[in-house]
Amino acid sequence: MDNDDYRQRVIAAADRLYYTKGFSAVGMDQLRDAAGISLRRLYQLFPSKNDVVTAVLQNRRKIWADGLTEYMDAAPTPRGKLLAVYDFLADWFCEDDFRGCGFINAFAELGAVNSEIAAIAREHKMSFQRHMARLVAEIGAAPSLAHHLMLLAEGAQTTAALTGDPSAAHHARQAAEILIDTALAKEHPNTNGEDAETHLANHG
Repeated sequence: MDNDDYRQRVIAAADRLYYTKGFSAVGMDQLRDAAGISLRRLYQLFPSKNDVVTAVLQNRRKIWADGLTEYMDAAPTPRGKLLAVYDFLADWFCEDDFRGCGFINAFAELGAVNSEIAAIAREHKMSFQRHMARLVAEIGAAPSLAHHLMLLAEGAQTTAALTGDPSAAHHARQAAEILIDTALAKEHPNTNGEDAETHLANHG
């Protein structure tokens, strides 16, 4: 096993521990045991705990992006891609180990004392915002719709984490449909009797 394999083993173990127990509660000794490597090798791969946390968040960002892209790519229309965000969340919320957004958790626990971690969490959220903005532009709606849809997604994550109820994603999706169709009706008032969804499917 080479260093890349050991590195991925540590990241996977750290992600599980941090997500379930919190960042501050998990020390390097505990991580060493969970990853099944020596403390010496652990520090060779990651000279500090901050390096581990950073690597975990970067890896989690890739997992998020890949998962979201898979759901969006399966949707045939720009409107469907926007709604696929909430389908992705619905499946995520049903996972046994769901504990909310890892980036929000990291920011809440470490953001006030670690500017690097705070910056990573902010960039993740801004990246999501930019992605939503591109999809909103594709359907020809006002840019403010992206902010509204993102707030629904973020609120659903927090609600599901606090209540343990995955239906938050379903309710957010219903609200998103209303917001999207209302926005489209404003931008495309002359649809010759078509509703917003039919108009978008036929014309964009």
